Amino acid sequence: MAQMNMIQALNSAMDVMLGRDPAVVLMGEDIGYFGGVFRVTEGLQRKYGEHRVLDTPIAEGGIVGAAIGMAVNGLRPVAEIQFADYIYPGFDQIASELARLRYRSAGDFFAPVTIRTPCGGGIRGGQTHSQSPEGIFTHVCGIKVVMPSNPFDAKGLLITAIEDDDPVIFFEPKRLYNGPFDGDTNRPAVPWSTHKKGEVPAGHYTVPLGKADIVRAGKDLTIISYGTMVHVAAAAAAAQGIDAEIIDLRSLVPLDADSICSSVKKTGRCVVAHEATRFSGFGAEIVSIIQEECFWDLLAPIQRVAGWDTPYPHAFEWEYFPSQARVAAALKVAMEPA
Repeated sequence: MAQMNMIQALNSAMDVMLGRDPAVVLMGEDIGYFGGVFRVTEGLQRKYGEHRVLDTPIAEGGIVGAAIGMAVNGLRPVAEIQFADYIYPGFDQIASELARLRYRSAGDFFAPVTIRTPCGGGIRGGQTHSQSPEGIFTHVCGIKVVMPSNPFDAKGLLITAIEDDDPVIFFEPKRLYNGPFDGDTNRPAVPWSTHKKGEVPAGHYTVPLGKADIVRAGKDLTIISYGTMVHVAAAAAAAQGIDAEIIDLRSLVPLDADSICSSVKKTGRCVVAHEATRFSGFGAEIVSIIQEECFWDLLAPIQRVAGWDTPYPHAFEWEYFPSQARVAAALKVAMEPA
């Protein structure tokens, strides 16, 4: 198998689907000739032409609206929103039209739209290029929400999303696109380079939505995370010498509650970690499920590690980012004797 980073894996997924299904089209700002801000779509317009890989105006509402129209007329559009921070102008189209189309038409219409968007910090992007709004979309009925943590899953999940007959919001942690920035002397001590590339099959394969990945089996404590924080949490547990079971959710909607509860019932302790803000973050939903289903198995209060409840600061990026040290502190509390 080829060694790919996440950019290459995502590009391969779209390449496979463009070649496999003539109904698949890509659309977004600068994705064609320029190959996208992060070069995720590089070379695809040259290979498949401007009628399959479309450069759009800077109009997120128009991008999503056009994608809906394409989808109900038989296409499978993959729309890129250049940064997750820019998705809000398209939110009305997503929540009011895209998510409800199958329901409001009693199943007569469906909209196989995939919306890709880079999310999270780690590139010194500040408040307008670093947000993690995934929790907002998990609250909208009718939308599936995905965030991979590694190249293999990124390709398989994106192919699954494109083939799905319902809309999928596909968040791509930009911190994992290319691996570490060697010049970031203040970044947390996390072995990012070990996650820079991974083995990825060249052709078509899928990773199912709604099935979490047990990244590491363990007996002391359960860590539940997704995206970039999977690697931060794993490094924190290793540094503390804790035999942690690490669960990468991969998809938030649908959610693999069975894997979560099975693990927590086994270990009796749990830490939930995500980069998005803490208040009303997706971690709160996970904690609620554990409280309802695993209360009598808990040996300690569930701990949450998340971003602060402020806009993502430019000057204090690593103070905002839920670091290895913050995860380690939560692990210590969770491991206190019952």
